[in-house]
Formats: sequence, structure tokens, C-alpha cells
Amino acid sequence: METTTAVVEQRLVEGELSCPGCGGVLARWGWGRARRLRGRAGLVEVRPRRARCRSCEATHILLPVLSLVRRADVVEVVGAGLELAAAGWGCRRIAERLGRPVTTVRGWLRCWSRRAGRAAAVFTAWLVALADDPAAVLPAPAGSPFRDAVCAVAGFAFAARARLGMLKVPTWLLVSAACHGRLLAPGWPSA
Repeated sequence: METTTAVVEQRLVEGELSCPGCGGVLARWGWGRARRLRGRAGLVEVRPRRARCRSCEATHILLPVLSLVRRADVVEVVGAGLELAAAGWGCRRIAERLGRPVTTVRGWLRCWSRRAGRAAAVFTAWLVALADDPAAVLPAPAGSPFRDAVCAVAGFAFAARARLGMLKVPTWLLVSAACHGRLLAPGWPSA
């Protein structure tokens, strides 16, 4: 779980990143196309690293943790929208607050709603694996699968910060790193 490009580059050079397909060693293999993501304060340009497995020769795009697969907004903006919805805000009010189209916010919320139960289970399992005393940090039921999932994310981030010494890393960057940017991607988490 890396949050800086420099660390990822170093780990690629040292052969410490593995292929998600076969487990082989990933090596640098150029760059993906530059992309512009919508951040809180404007556009953020990213150019993801491309890596190639030395064993199976498959290539992979290594997204920066601030991005999510198939999303034009940085993860912190999407996460803020999910948190506001869990607090009872509607998609129009969230869209206005975040400066995003209502259809975009509605898409995030629908997608999260469809996977909320599975996402809550995944983040709770990760929280338990990371926490010194899981019973002390397990979130109480929040009243809906949507809110339960957002609470599980917060609990996971708390446990990850404590265990990994990443005290200053924002919640949603940890979440994106943990799920490899697939938070709202089709098929995540698998059933």
C-alpha cells in the first residue's frame, strides 16, 4: 500500500511489486496516457506508470492512489460525497457542495449502494486483521448498509494508520490503495 509515486518507482526498480495475475515480479514498462482528474481545488494531471510482469509478460497500469478506476474525480472527492450521503445528504445537495454534476454524484451513490454490504464486510475484515484489539474499534451498526460501509471504511483507515504508521495519510487515499483503486469499479468486491 503505497501513497507516493517515488516509493512505487523504487519498489519497481527493486523488484518488490508483484503481478496481480501470476504473482511474478513487475518491472517498469513506460507510461500510460496522461489524464486529468477533478480534484477539490481544480484539475490534477496524472500520468500512470505502466508495468510488465517478467513471468507472464502481462502489462498493468499502476494508478496513483488519488485516482479510482473509471472515475474522473479524485478519491477524496468521491469519498467526501459518500460520507455526506451517509450523513443524510441527498445527491443534489452533495453535488452542489462538491461542485459536481448531479448525475455524477448519483452514479457514485448508486454504485456504492449496490456494493455496500460486500464493501462493509471487506473493510471490516481488513480492520480486524490490522487492529490490535478489533473489539475496541469495530464500528457499531449505523442503520443502513450504505452507512455501515462508510463506517467500516473509517474504521479500516483508523486501524491502518495505527498499524502502518501512516498517521497523516488521508482516509480515502488509504482506501484507494487498499482496494487498488477499484472502490467503485465493476466486480469489486467480488461476491
